[in-house]
Amino acid sequence: MALIAPSIIAADYGHLHTQANDALDAGANWLHLDVMDGQFVPNLTIGPGIVQAMRPIADAHEAALDVHLMIDDPGRFINTFAQAGADVCTVHVEACTHLHRVIQQINQAGMQAGVALNPGTPLAALDAVLPLVDLVLVMSVNPGFSGQQFIDRSTPRIRTLRRQLNAIGSDAYLQVDGGVKPTNAKSLVQAGADVLVAGSAIFGGSNAVAENVNAFRAAMTLKA
Repeated sequence: MALIAPSIIAADYGHLHTQANDALDAGANWLHLDVMDGQFVPNLTIGPGIVQAMRPIADAHEAALDVHLMIDDPGRFINTFAQAGADVCTVHVEACTHLHRVIQQINQAGMQAGVALNPGTPLAALDAVLPLVDLVLVMSVNPGFSGQQFIDRSTPRIRTLRRQLNAIGSDAYLQVDGGVKPTNAKSLVQAGADVLVAGSAIFGGSNAVAENVNAFRAAMTLKA
């Protein structure tokens, strides 16, 4: 079964600790933290202070902190987020002039290195680094805001990347982020995703956070 990584961009920041605990108590595996700079994407979100604040919660649940840097020139901040407690650090192909160097920086800082692609970026942009990374993130919306509609062409992209990772013997995680819901969770896992990032589908709506996490688990175990 795929890992569930609730994205706290959609949480109520006035009750962030409670909602993060609720998600992990319900069986979510990672916490996904979206860092946006207002330049690479048209939004401003969190910084290393929130990552640091989530570290004790993650430790209490033996969960990973999955930090997604949607910022220009992310190499400037790799050590900062490592010191804040990130386990996984993902950067965008589109934001890195020297992507290979940044991947090395992430690993040298003691984190797993992830690389992300926007919906309009060809998969070939990963060819040179695919054997080097610990995680590949397929953006299934244009990044910047929670609650967007899933872009359908993302599913065949996931399927293709799964074949490519298998072909090189990589055990890197294949993650999908954007418009992920219980209604498409099973098809994404069948396409090859093994980490599902969900924001509004977990922290939004009228149901409790635990109910929403359970809905993902139920959807992934439904028989065809």
